[in-house]
Amino acid sequence: MTLVARMLLRRLLILIPLLLGVVAFVFIVMRFSSSKPEYAYFQGANPTPEQIRQFQLENGLLDPLPVRYVRFVADLAQGDLGTSVLTKKPVIESVTTALPLTLQLTFLGLAVAVVLSLVFGVTAALFRDRWPDQAIRMVSLIGVAAPAFWLALLMIQWLAVGEGLFPTGGYINPADSVSGWLLSMTLPALSLSLPIAAQLTRIIRTSMVEELDRDYVRTAIGSGLPMIVVVGRNVLRNALINPLTVLGLRIGYLIGGTVVIETIYGLPGMGQLMINAVRDGDPAVVQGVVLTIAVGFMVVNLVVDVLYLLVNPRLRSAA
Repeated sequence: MTLVARMLLRRLLILIPLLLGVVAFVFIVMRFSSSKPEYAYFQGANPTPEQIRQFQLENGLLDPLPVRYVRFVADLAQGDLGTSVLTKKPVIESVTTALPLTLQLTFLGLAVAVVLSLVFGVTAALFRDRWPDQAIRMVSLIGVAAPAFWLALLMIQWLAVGEGLFPTGGYINPADSVSGWLLSMTLPALSLSLPIAAQLTRIIRTSMVEELDRDYVRTAIGSGLPMIVVVGRNVLRNALINPLTVLGLRIGYLIGGTVVIETIYGLPGMGQLMINAVRDGDPAVVQGVVLTIAVGFMVVNLVVDVLYLLVNPRLRSAA
């Protein structure tokens, strides 16, 4: 078994108790929240205490908490996230409908953030203390301070309402129109990615500067290797370790940020689904969305751990 495979197996084994802990935490929080399935079910009506009790008995809500938890975990193991008390549909159907859009927005935002941060971070490091570096550092500082929702409102006002270049909201399926899909996703992806890109730019710039000052870089350049070869083959690869660490954590921010961004732009993704469920008092849907996002975050961090091995040979030997 290769070192990468052994490390992947170890991380997967660590994920099992972590996942059980997340499931237990979400279960307990939802059971003690003010959103009760019986109240959501009878929303808009005046049920009698007998009707409420009958609903609780039929749905096992009066069983001891450990019994309900075991049943909950057993259902999850079969891919059952529960049933919405409002729509009477399985939660998994709502999640699978909303999840693709959230994944599209998250990965578009991630791609934009990585590309922008690499371009500007490397440029700032190569032109250290000169005007490109100073300009990039100033812009990145503004980007770090600017919250995603504020950028979203500015972009809608400027690029959508003012210039008419993009729609103010809504979603177009790529199966219907690729260009329409790209237009509908551009502003949300930019709003989500620019604060992350600003943070990563500063980190990449710092890591690149530290790496460029090392002896092996001066030796390689002194031996006649072109600067672009030294940077591309050695410096950039070694300098990406710290940014990868931050990127793994920031992806969680990207996933969480979709809740606000999808609401602002009217995108029917996981964030919109959770907001509607919280507003309507549908705890099963809220629970399903939170668990799905938590699992996605753990999987992303597992992927980042594997990327460490691919970027740095020393980590492979330590693994």
